[in-house]
Amino acid sequence: MELHIGIDDTDSTKGGCTTYIAARLVEKLSKIGAKFTDYPNIIRLNPNIPHKTRGNAAVSLRLNIPDELYDSVQEKTIEEVEENSWLGRAGTDPAIVFLKGRPPVKIRNLSRKALMDVISMQEAQEALTRCRVTAVTYGSRLGLVGALSATGQELDGDHTFELVAYREKKNWGTTRRVDQMSVKRMDRLTAPRTFNSYDFENERTLITPHGPDPVLLGIRGESPHAVVNALHMVRIQEPVERWVIFRTNHGTDAHLNATRLNSPLRLFRPAVLKGTVVDKPERISGGHVFFTIKYDGLRVRCAAFEPTGRFRETVAKLIPGDEVTA
Repeated sequence: MELHIGIDDTDSTKGGCTTYIAARLVEKLSKIGAKFTDYPNIIRLNPNIPHKTRGNAAVSLRLNIPDELYDSVQEKTIEEVEENSWLGRAGTDPAIVFLKGRPPVKIRNLSRKALMDVISMQEAQEALTRCRVTAVTYGSRLGLVGALSATGQELDGDHTFELVAYREKKNWGTTRRVDQMSVKRMDRLTAPRTFNSYDFENERTLITPHGPDPVLLGIRGESPHAVVNALHMVRIQEPVERWVIFRTNHGTDAHLNATRLNSPLRLFRPAVLKGTVVDKPERISGGHVFFTIKYDGLRVRCAAFEPTGRFRETVAKLIPGDEVTA
């Protein structure tokens, strides 16, 4: 039996991590005889959704199992989500989707839409019912949208890989002990096969998060070999509980590639606009740079915010009449 499992919204702003649950399930389901047909997937959906926890990513596991193993797989997955979700915390509304067979067209279309639009609960529930997909939900059931979308996004096009290492529970919430100099060296030796590892402009390590979640580090790259090779170059000064390689659409601009050029602007939806600069860029307090473009008779204010660093200097050099894609 081909089986796709989607999981979303198991974390909160205070902790937890959906990829950690996926990583634990890789071990648990392998032990009972499930065969994985792909790396576990991290599917990053529309980044503009207002109720996202952090990066608005869901996970999916893709398996091939004997029919008689289905009940055990379902039981183990539910058990893991209930044990390691931040159930009862505000904003934690987990969902698990079990989709048998190839994801149908309706769900693949919904998944594509979720990259760059807002999916209503009604729309997700309709797809779930029509395609006879099993779902287990908690709280407000909000995680259903991401979990269902994750099963339908098979990453047939551009994709990258992310090696995520996890901490022992006793260290959650403490400063991550990863040697900065080794990360800098790793970046120099492996880029561009790896990316977003070190910010040389601000002398800042990018592979380590700062919250109380279980993630120790995440190394992004173009192949499984690249991220494993990079991991061996990093000096980690605390125990690693486990690490897993995910296949993902991170770093591919999937939300922008799914958006039509100069499509109508809508709240919470990404836009790709090609137009002409109509005024001299203005830098305001805080370092943000603003300018206006004109396209199809409309004027739109654009911004290069302070965290974009040197990119603001490029934007500041624009002059009226320049053609840009924003």
